[in-house]
Amino acid sequence: MTDAYPLAWPDDWPRTPAGRRKSGSNFARRDYASTIRGLREQLRLMGAEHVVISSNVPIRADGMPYADAARRRIDDPGVAIYFRRRGRPFAMARDAYERPEHNLRSLTLAIEALRQLERHGGGTMLEKAFEGFAALPAPGARRPWRAVLGMSTDLPAATGRRVLMEAEANYRRLAKDAHPDNGGSHERMAELNAAIAEARKELGNG
Repeated sequence: MTDAYPLAWPDDWPRTPAGRRKSGSNFARRDYASTIRGLREQLRLMGAEHVVISSNVPIRADGMPYADAARRRIDDPGVAIYFRRRGRPFAMARDAYERPEHNLRSLTLAIEALRQLERHGGGTMLEKAFEGFAALPAPGARRPWRAVLGMSTDLPAATGRRVLMEAEANYRRLAKDAHPDNGGSHERMAELNAAIAEARKELGNG
């Protein structure tokens, strides 16, 4: 179960360096609690269930933030949301702004945009867009990336560019069959995406 506090950042989502975060001054002033309510409403309208909003803002037993905590300066203002939609797990995250409420608001606007996509582009277009938000398997449930990509599991931990090139080639080959459009599954594709991301990180290209 993903924790609402402290922040549980999705493994496959890149982080924004602290020095590159924006002020969020373009957003209308909203407190953290009301912004959470707005996000939850957009998720509800989109059919999301079992929603967890994860951040470094301490929360009460009812899931809402303590009033003083929401006003503090937080070193890591990132926010991640986890939910299920039509039985599938999804994750979205945002840390481009200096305050958690602004990252919450950015996520809310993204969900609103997805709902507009469904309204004007049809359900198929929305489902295609959602493929990129499929949540990866929990770290403890993953197979080693070498095994997922069909490579020897006894390779040294850091073997350089040659092994990374082999991993990339295997990923592309396996992804052709694993992709849902080709008869594969979202789960298998998510496993491959997690494996290549871990390979790139370990071998110095992530």
